[in-house]
Amino acid sequence: MSRLLEVQELQAWYGHTQVLSRVELRVDEGQVVSLMGRNGMGKSTTINAICALVDRRAGQIELQGRSIIDLPSHQIAQAGIGLVPEGRRVFGNLSVRENLIAAATKGEWDLARVYRLFPRLEERRSQSAATLSGGEQQMLVIGRALMINPRLLILDEATEGLAPIIRQEIWAAIRQLKDSGMSILLVDKTLRELLSVADHCFILEKGATLWSGQPDQLTTDIADTYLGV
Repeated sequence: MSRLLEVQELQAWYGHTQVLSRVELRVDEGQVVSLMGRNGMGKSTTINAICALVDRRAGQIELQGRSIIDLPSHQIAQAGIGLVPEGRRVFGNLSVRENLIAAATKGEWDLARVYRLFPRLEERRSQSAATLSGGEQQMLVIGRALMINPRLLILDEATEGLAPIIRQEIWAAIRQLKDSGMSILLVDKTLRELLSVADHCFILEKGATLWSGQPDQLTTDIADTYLGV
């Protein structure tokens, strides 16, 4: 299994405030990797740092062996990272279809395949994104990220604030993506669901990687101490 993403000694700042001090993580081809930790420990900042959405970052970030630490965010997307950010950020004045094709590239993921993953989007393809429910907007943002045909899909709190039945649909879609061989870096608060799909886990504490291992190595003591569950 070849290495897709390698992060070493990652540091990040918002303004003059250093948020990350020593983040280490990796994602191999075809892996689902979970990034865990209590609120405020640096999970979203790690994702933002990988995607060059922080004020300053330092350390090593490699995608398929190529350093991306000095690239701007749009070039990181072009290099093959599809981001589903925290919060549902759709283009509200565009239709569902227009949202999906806005940044699409040629590849295995096209409109037909996204519609198969999320049939609701095909039913609402002509509606403006602003009229969709929260769950449908989340499906749309995931579909839009897939339409760039990423090498790595990053999902930051993709099920937060959604009704239970919609959360189940999102998790079912994530499992389908895993089964298809998609490489995924995943942040979510639902520990049971995370551990059911993850191949490897990393825990952050105060902006640094504190623990890593396979899901079956995550003991109750570790979870109680660092995840607050």
